[in-house]
Amino acid sequence: MVSVIIPAYRSAEYIAHTLTSVFNQTYRDIEVILVNDGSPDTPELLEAIAPWRSRLVLIEQENGGAGAARNAALSVATGEYVAFLDADDRWLPNFLESQVRHLRARSGCDMVYADARMTGDTPLAGKTFMDTTPSEGPVNFSSLLSQQCTVLTSAVVARRLAVESAGGFDATLRRGQDFDLWLRLAHRGCRIEYQRLPLIERIVRADGLSADPVTELERAIRVLHGICAKLPLTQAEREMLLRRVTVLGAALELERGKRGLRTGSFDAARHHFQRSMALAPQWKVRAVLAVMSIAPRTFKRAYMRLRPPSTAETIAAQN
Repeated sequence: MVSVIIPAYRSAEYIAHTLTSVFNQTYRDIEVILVNDGSPDTPELLEAIAPWRSRLVLIEQENGGAGAARNAALSVATGEYVAFLDADDRWLPNFLESQVRHLRARSGCDMVYADARMTGDTPLAGKTFMDTTPSEGPVNFSSLLSQQCTVLTSAVVARRLAVESAGGFDATLRRGQDFDLWLRLAHRGCRIEYQRLPLIERIVRADGLSADPVTELERAIRVLHGICAKLPLTQAEREMLLRRVTVLGAALELERGKRGLRTGSFDAARHHFQRSMALAPQWKVRAVLAVMSIAPRTFKRAYMRLRPPSTAETIAAQN
């Protein structure tokens, strides 16, 4: 059996489509555990799930974040496998059948993830997740750390005992608790694989954290700092992790600089570009700084013509 785990927060608008995709699976041996994580739209959420209420386990708790919600579901799950699904994503009908078949065919495999078709408020709509965020080579601590392999949580099916043995999700992390778990699983020697089949529909929302590159980079850096304290890393692993933090830090400062440029905060943009250069010098950033010192407004106009911000980026910049 597969225990399908769905944390819900501000998800009433999407949850009916998500549950429809779950109960339309060709693989039928499932239990569905939905966790209302203290959602402010609880009345609407309960109304939306009413058609499936008798077919799922509903847990209601105060808001604790996605990690705490998934842990609450894991505490009552009984399936041999667990599948994690965000409340605004959808599975293709053969998702579970294909993923479980893969796990059964490869006895040493503890977790498998698939590709996804991107939709919603993103210039990547129509592309697959692996088109722009490839998974290349074997999945291990090093390839996850370098993001040579990137796991999409809604595309994961894993052996429940492997997840529980790793301690589940770190509920103290409000963001990035999934990335943290994949790193801990890999470091324990769990075997993680992937299928290049786009078996899910990934919805990118303008108000979602995944739509904001600054938030994504901050999340990854915070997780990596935590991993240093959690795991008995070798000296080589620690050095590799710190190099990755430096690379991500430079990328974060670059994105903050772009945000400042888009909003006309030229002093802030210049500051962040300079910090990016200090961490990881790039000739393009050096050129941007040179042009900004002469004609910042002209450069902003040229930048905006070449790369207009998405709705998500506009919202992020305003906030």
